[in-house]
Formats: sequence, C-alpha cells, structure tokens
Amino acid sequence: MGEIRLPIQAFLWCMSAIYMFAFASLYIQIPGLYGNDGLMPARWTLRYTGKGIWEQLRDSPTLLWLGPKLGLDTQQGMELIALMGIALSLLSTLTHRLRDCRLYLCLWILYLSLYQVGQVFLYFQWDNLLLETGFLCVLVAPMYLPWGRLRGCFNDNMTLWLVRWLLFRLMFASGVVKLTSRCPTWWGLTAMTYHYETQCIPTPLAWFAHQLPVWWQKFSVVATFLIEIPVPFLFFSPIRRHRLAAFYMQVLLQVLIILSGNYNFFNLLTLALCFSLLDDEHINFLLRRTSADTRKPQSTLEKAWSWGCVCVELSVYILLAYWASLHFSLQMDWEKKEVLSKTAFTYHQFMALLKDVLIPSIWIGVLSLTWEIIRAMIKCVCMKGVLLRFWSTLQWGVMAAAAASMFAISLVPFTFLDYDANNALWPGVKRAFEVTDRYQLTNSYGLFRRMTGVGGRPEVIIEGSWDRKTWTEIEFMYKPGNMSAPPPFLTPHQPRLDWQMWFAALGPNHQSPWFSSLLYRLLQGKKDVIRLIQADESNYPFKDQPPTFLRAHRYKYWFTGPKEDGTYPIRWWRRVYVEEFYPTVQLGDSFLENMLSQGGLKEKAPARRTSKAALAQVLASVRETVCVLPAPVVIWSLFIAVAGACVLKQLLSHTHTPTHRHDEASERERHNARQQNSQTPPGHTQEKQTEEEEDRRGGGDVEEYTMKKDEEEEKDEREKGMEERSDEEEEGEEKANGEKRAEEREEALITIPL
Repeated sequence: MGEIRLPIQAFLWCMSAIYMFAFASLYIQIPGLYGNDGLMPARWTLRYTGKGIWEQLRDSPTLLWLGPKLGLDTQQGMELIALMGIALSLLSTLTHRLRDCRLYLCLWILYLSLYQVGQVFLYFQWDNLLLETGFLCVLVAPMYLPWGRLRGCFNDNMTLWLVRWLLFRLMFASGVVKLTSRCPTWWGLTAMTYHYETQCIPTPLAWFAHQLPVWWQKFSVVATFLIEIPVPFLFFSPIRRHRLAAFYMQVLLQVLIILSGNYNFFNLLTLALCFSLLDDEHINFLLRRTSADTRKPQSTLEKAWSWGCVCVELSVYILLAYWASLHFSLQMDWEKKEVLSKTAFTYHQFMALLKDVLIPSIWIGVLSLTWEIIRAMIKCVCMKGVLLRFWSTLQWGVMAAAAASMFAISLVPFTFLDYDANNALWPGVKRAFEVTDRYQLTNSYGLFRRMTGVGGRPEVIIEGSWDRKTWTEIEFMYKPGNMSAPPPFLTPHQPRLDWQMWFAALGPNHQSPWFSSLLYRLLQGKKDVIRLIQADESNYPFKDQPPTFLRAHRYKYWFTGPKEDGTYPIRWWRRVYVEEFYPTVQLGDSFLENMLSQGGLKEKAPARRTSKAALAQVLASVRETVCVLPAPVVIWSLFIAVAGACVLKQLLSHTHTPTHRHDEASERERHNARQQNSQTPPGHTQEKQTEEEEDRRGGGDVEEYTMKKDEEEEKDEREKGMEERSDEEEEGEEKANGEKRAEEREEALITIPL
C-alpha cells in the first residue's frame, strides 16, 4: 500500500464532523429525554453511595459524577458535556493541528460519559460504532508538539489497518446475520419489497424506490449479499485495484441507503471507515492533483508482473460474478428484460460454509496485521541516527502492542457469528474483552437481521381528549402519522423518541416501559417532552391545556402506489386500524401508576433546586437560544458554517501563495533532473530521493524538510554552474542569484503555514 497521509486526514476530518453531528443531535433532545421532567431522568442512573470519586468512575465511567462539584445537576452536566463535544469537534474540523490524538481522546470520553446514562434511547449500534471508531481515532491521529509530530509516519499503516479491520467486521457480520436469522424475506430475496416502507423513518425517495419492479428488488438483495459477504475480503488484497473496487462498491451501498432512509450519522460513519481502503495517489487522482508520469520504462520482468496482477484481478472479479450466479441462480429473461434470481443453497449449507470461512478470515487478519507491523519495524530500523532510531522503535513497540491488543479483543464479538469459533479463542482474550466491555472498545454488529412489517408496518398513534368524546391525534414531526405528510429527510439527525416509537409498535406496550412515562409527561403538559414531538408548539393540538385523557392505537401503514394513469396520488400512505395498544388513561389512573412502577419510572427523589451558579445560568441561556429551532436546522447550520470556513480557508491559502515562486522552483527541479540524468549513474537518483523521503518520514517538520531540500538543490546547481562559466560571468550571476534567493527565502518563511 502506498502513502496514506491524505486518507488519514480525510478520515479524521470526517470523524470530527460526525462527532459534531452526534453531540448536536443529542444536545437538543437532552431535556425531553433525560431532564428532571423528561421521559427517563438521567439522575436516577447515578446513585451516590458514598464511594470515592475514583470508585464511582470505575463502576460507571462518566464525567457526570463531577457535576455536583461544578454546581450542576445531571441534566446540566449532560448539556455541558454535549456543548464541549460540539466545540471540540468544531475546532478540529477547522484546524489541522487540533486533529490530535489527545483531542479525540477527549471526544471519546465525552461521548462515553453520555452513553453510560443514555439508557434505551442511546443503545443503538451506531452509538457503539461511534465509540469504537472514536477510540481508534486516538491511535490513528498524530500527537502534535511545538517542535513537530511526536509520532512518525511509519506507524500510520499499522493503526489505519485497525480501521479497515473494523469495516470488515461491520460489513461481513451485517451480511451474515441476514442469513443466520432464517428470515424468510432475506432467504426468499424479497426483503427489499418491504424494506423501503417498513424502515423507521423513510425519505421521499423511498416511496419511488418502493415502486420498482419485484425482479429489481430481488436483484438488489443479491447485490447486497455480494457487497457485504465476499467483497469485504478484498479489503486485505495485496492488489491495489481490488481495494479500490471494494471501496466504490461499499460507497455505492451506503449512498443508496442514505438516499432512501434516515439512519442519522451511521452511514456517514461507515463511509468514513472506507477511507482506510485508499491511498494518497488515488485521492490526488480524485482531486485532479495528479502530476506528469515521470516513471522509467518498465523492464520485461516488471511488465510480466504487472500483467500477472491484472490477470489475477480479473480472475477475482469473474469468481465473484460466478459466486453470485451460482448461489442465486441468476438468469436473464430476454423477452421480459428481467433478471431472474432465487436462493440456490440451504441454511445448513450456509452454516457449514460459515464455519469453514470464519477461522480463515481471522488468520487473514493475523497475517495482514503482522505484515503491517513488520513493515513499520523495518522503517524504524532504517532511521538515521541512534537517538531517532531508538525513539521511533519505542513508538513502534507501543503502537504495535496497542494494535495487536485491539485486534485480539475484537475477535470475541466477531466470533459470536459461530459458536465453535468463539469457544476456540484463548480464555485470556475473553477475559480481556470482559474487562474492556464497559468502555465499548469493540462490539458485535449485525444490521437488518430480520425484516419487520411484512404484512404492513405497525405504527402507534397517540390520541388525546378533554372529555372522552372528541379525540385528536397527536402528530409527531418525523415518524409516519399524517397520511398526506411526505416523509422527511433528517440525516444526520436522529430523533430518538421517533425511533423508539417504531420499536414500541413491534410488540406489546409492556415491552416499552418508557411509553408509559411518555403518556404521563404529556398528561402533565411537560414542555420539554412536547418539544420532542413538535419543535413548534403551535403545531401541538394541546398547547394551551394538557389533555385530560390519552390512549394509543396500533395501525398498519403501507406506501400508496401510482394511479392507473401514471399520476402520483395525493397521499403518501394508506393505513388500517389493527388494535388498541394502550388503554385510555388519565393522571392518577391505577393502570398508568402500575405501569410506571413496573418500569421503575415513578418519582424516586425530588428534583434538585435550580442552581444559581454562573455556569448553570450560561447553560440555560444557550438552551433558550437553541431550543426554538428544529434540530435538523441547527445541525445543518453548523455543518454549512464549518464547510464554508474550510473552503474559505483553502481559497485564502491559494490566494496568498505566490505562483511565480512555484514556477521557478519547478523549472529549477526539471533543470536539475536533466543534469542528474545525464551525469549521475542509473539508480543513484532514485536511491537519493528514497533516502530523503525516509528522512522526512522519520522526524522533523515538513516545512524544514522542504527548505532544506531547496537549499541543497540550489547548492548543487551553483556548483555545476560554476564549472561551466568563466570567472567574470560567475561573479556577476552569483551576486544576482544570491539576491534573488534571499528574496525567495523571505517569501517562503511568510507563505509556508506553521
């Protein structure tokens, strides 16, 4: 694999933006979800037992234990943590030197602190994935010091490999669990005919995707299995074009999911992981920053090797196509212009194949990581200078141990796919996983395990009344309710209450204890909870007076279809009443009180008094300013501001860079190259450039290396010119060149960013 400086920068920038999305989305919902008058107050999860602060942090690692020392209650502590996360992630997106391992460690600790008290509203796979990826950022990001980088580039391939391994586990497990769950829609290749209308919060494009013919939907399932099960093995291929092809297939899948469904920052996070498959050369190609090809003509052996790689590459693609055609009986119906497909293997055959593949996949990971560790070690040994070699070797040992440890404990959740493989793991690895499990360093994944809503998507509709005669439906901002309202586009915001309403509709009411708390808070008229339903209170039907009675019914929803004449219908949805989900209740109702007690949602202690500390007042002022805007508006405003600042910064940097200096420098380099090609023995130039590149990787700043290289080139040019010129011409030209070089050095010191 080539240089990976640009993929690392892109990955870290994307992680900063994703952290910003996650913190901002959660900050807006904290009062309604976790406040003193919220659905599940977070203060109930922090039990002060008289233990020391370090013991409390050990039992429940969250910074909220420090809130009382700052004069803040639990809600205010969560708001402070979220605001700190937003501020740090914003700064890191704007400033390159702030994308430091210490900053990402702070972001990871902040999000883990919120996760520990998040309860059911924060226990999603993307929250686990964000924590695991965020911890890998601590290993991938450099450590900047006033005199340069503490970590050299020789560790980058080793740490970025962990990101690629996480992407492999995520995609491979997501494909495998669809078949191990024995879901009939996945085995019958009909899952996509239900997916678009049964997902939690579809987008408007989901309606159009739902209208596609059945044969295309079945072919989409085959393509999904292909991208998620065999293609991830190309992540570790030694052939560069294999990794690039796998990258584009993963990007295609994630982009299609983003367009058809609102899965917050999850797909953006997966796209960020995909940068681990790229290198500098390809990113420069995408940015149109490719330079002229100055490589030497290939020898016969090199040409043979290149053609051999091409043959292997094409053979792999043919095998993938054959695998899909064989296992899914792909046939082309030329008369109807359709692709016919069906599953051509049984569950037991697939489980046998999984047993045969899982252990070799682990060994592929072992060999691939070992190769990266050896490469990094060789770079350290080749460093010039005893102290530099010792320091780089010490860094290599620490990072190699961290990479090997992260890989080892990740095998435990990865082998959950097969019982025998999990039992074959060394017991010490399992104990290490149990110790670190509370920190969410590694997790198991499996998306869309079973397709729900085959007979129509279930949906819970809440109705309120003052007199039991006239009932008014309470409409949520995002989830389906009003049949004429179009589906929204929310990415990267996640309305966590709307998501839980989707899960609640899949089972009886006692499986969702928080639902009783929702009705209880609505009967009380708590504004923080009402804002979760409608950010604009004028759209809430009981804004003037809370309802006296509430009830909930279960409906089944389907997408409408186009009319016979091809025109689009007025309504997006059609629905049918199914059953009562929650009986009619009011404040003091015995059924409601029993449900609250069973769910542990009764008032356990009086809420703390409002603090008059300056920090608490500042948090209240920020809350009053932000809560008037819808969450997607706030999040997209932050992102547009950050993106605009980055673009403006880039434009200003190009504007202040003198072009004549670059033209003269490039001309000087071409002149030196021609002289060296005519005077230097073959291979000497390439060896010298390699040594200079290794010196640059080993230590020191890029700016120091660039200036040193320019001075050496100028010195060589001066010495060669002196041999060819007469003494008189030499004195005059050298004087003029000296003045010119002095001016160029002054410009370089001004224009080179520190």
